[in-house]
Amino acid sequence: MPKQDIKFVCQSCGFESPRWVGKCPECGQWNSIVEEQAPAASQMKVRQIISNSKPQAITELELSPEERQTTGIGEFDRVLGGGVVAGSAVLVGGDPGIGKSTLMLQAADSLSRTETVLYVSGEESAKQIRLRAERLGTLSANLHILPENNIFIIEASIASTKPKFVVIDSIQTMYREDISSAPGSVSQVRECASYLVRLAKSSNIPIFFVGHVTKEGNIAGPRVLEHIVDTVLYFEGETHRQYRILRAVKNRFGSTNEVGIFEMKESGLIEVKNPSKLFIEERSDAAGSAITVSIEGTRPLLVEIQALVSHTNTPMPRRSANGFDYNRALMIVAVIDRRLGIRLGDKDVYINVAGGIELNEPAADLPVLMSIISCYKDKKLSSDTVYIGEVGLAGEIRAVDQIEGRISEASKLGFRSAVIPKGNVQEIGKIKGINIIPVSHIKEAIETLIH
Repeated sequence: MPKQDIKFVCQSCGFESPRWVGKCPECGQWNSIVEEQAPAASQMKVRQIISNSKPQAITELELSPEERQTTGIGEFDRVLGGGVVAGSAVLVGGDPGIGKSTLMLQAADSLSRTETVLYVSGEESAKQIRLRAERLGTLSANLHILPENNIFIIEASIASTKPKFVVIDSIQTMYREDISSAPGSVSQVRECASYLVRLAKSSNIPIFFVGHVTKEGNIAGPRVLEHIVDTVLYFEGETHRQYRILRAVKNRFGSTNEVGIFEMKESGLIEVKNPSKLFIEERSDAAGSAITVSIEGTRPLLVEIQALVSHTNTPMPRRSANGFDYNRALMIVAVIDRRLGIRLGDKDVYINVAGGIELNEPAADLPVLMSIISCYKDKKLSSDTVYIGEVGLAGEIRAVDQIEGRISEASKLGFRSAVIPKGNVQEIGKIKGINIIPVSHIKEAIETLIH
């Protein structure tokens, strides 16, 4: 019998220890160390997947145009960088019930219209997938279902079926029979993912992995799982809201700033063609509401920022920011206090970005400030004006990037005025139908726009 070594592995970060400890010294998680058996080298099934590989001079490599296969889902293709690259490995993560399996089944059905697709499920039976496919209308003769979680059986099925695309749902349920630890453990997830990625590269077949996330919002399993794949996508949203956002956090074949927006309906996920209109169509007409233009990848999005300022009798006033950086919100409140002389020490301040959007760019500073001032003075901002600009600690309004694309998007949706940093004026071409109001300090913005 081959000797097996005992090791203790953290299920959160993959840290290995020769003995059990209560707290992982690498990631700080408590009770995440689990005993695992490492099989002897002679017991591991070692297979030569990639062969005939030899070093080449970089100048001798032939460069051909990158070929991509579109999935038929425009928002999905946008986030991937224009389509699926042959031999790529794509990891799709998200909260339970957010719609990961629905998205992948719809993408698999669309791809199967022209090519053979293998959908491997380790969580559902074939009949359960058929029931979901009936509801989504994703029934295609080229879509093959395999309810299996043994890596070597999956490999044999890929060899016999010869699909052009493979979906693994989910990677945490897969296992290698030559590894004694349970499915979902660090060893199984790491080795199964590595094996399938090598298979994708050698066979030139794109493989999509569906991955679970932890309560902290990270992909479950070791961080190496995100490192070995080519693309990592996060499917975000709230289960009680119908809108979903697909965001790329890693992409070797495209931008990591792109987002795809979907609406969850009875028949599945529907692409949102005009997200800007979606996010502002229910905008508030009360004081404390400002519209800005955010850039997500190459796409400008109009979003509504809301603020509520209310009197409090507590010694520590509350500050809350939903969809906006909390520390940046505190900075803006401090700038208002110091540079405008508006005392908010006895006021609770709440900031909310409507629609569940996360704004992480400085261009949202000015609309946040304007919404706070609007609510404080109980005066409405102009409903046909957008506000764009970064606020500095001295109260100056700094220039932002891609200003022309932002203003063009606002003009298309009927906005007639745009308050922008004075430093951006020279970058703007001729945009008809919108009045540009350049400002260099927050005092100018307030004096010009609140009426």
